[in-house]
Amino acid sequence: MFPIYKKELQSFFYTPFAYAIAALFMMLFTYTFATAIGDMDSSNTLKFCYTEVFYNIIIYLIFLIPIMTMRTFTDERKFGTEVLLMTSPVSELKIVLAKFFANITVYIFMLAGTAIFPVITAFNGEVVISQLICAYIGIFCWGTMYIALGMLISSFTENSIIAAIIGEIVMFAVLFLDDFSNTPFISQYPKVQSVLFSFAAQPRFSYFSQGFVRLSDLVFFGSAIIVFLAWTFISIEKRRWKRG
Repeated sequence: MFPIYKKELQSFFYTPFAYAIAALFMMLFTYTFATAIGDMDSSNTLKFCYTEVFYNIIIYLIFLIPIMTMRTFTDERKFGTEVLLMTSPVSELKIVLAKFFANITVYIFMLAGTAIFPVITAFNGEVVISQLICAYIGIFCWGTMYIALGMLISSFTENSIIAAIIGEIVMFAVLFLDDFSNTPFISQYPKVQSVLFSFAAQPRFSYFSQGFVRLSDLVFFGSAIIVFLAWTFISIEKRRWKRG
């Protein structure tokens, strides 16, 4: 498992790919952070509030994470290494987990750069530590769920561009699932509305952004990640059996 994890990290960090994604993420985060501060009343004490900042960051993740995960399995087919991977003694589960942890490592690398902003804020105002920690936990859970989803989509297609486009569409749908459940048409069917809302992630993230960590929200994101990884495993297992 570790050799595959190492190989995946090398594919990210031995090329400009991971650095370009991280730089773009930092640029968008900086813009969002600067805009949030610019909209504040200068007479108030500056507080580092992640509510507005991270809600905007989720939108950016919809564009960045599919780009990050689109090559997870499509590159194996593109460069002809899938056969070696499928015939290796490593189980499909370890293959999926190794690629998953490699993507998470890159994601943590992206988030680590944002730690400078609370430090800057602490010198000019007040940092709400509880909200800061909870917001990071929330954005990590959300991003990890999107990574698992992006890997699943990457396992379905042989074209990385298609994987990225489909990933963005599906992630947009996940983000606005609660808004869709509140539309007049869906509201006519309370049971359907209740089911759709139970799968909505955005209301759960709002608790993290307010400084609360609820077990039910952690279970929700954890369950979603496990389900997406399980489906990815099934998809890879199916391809291995097709190859005999």
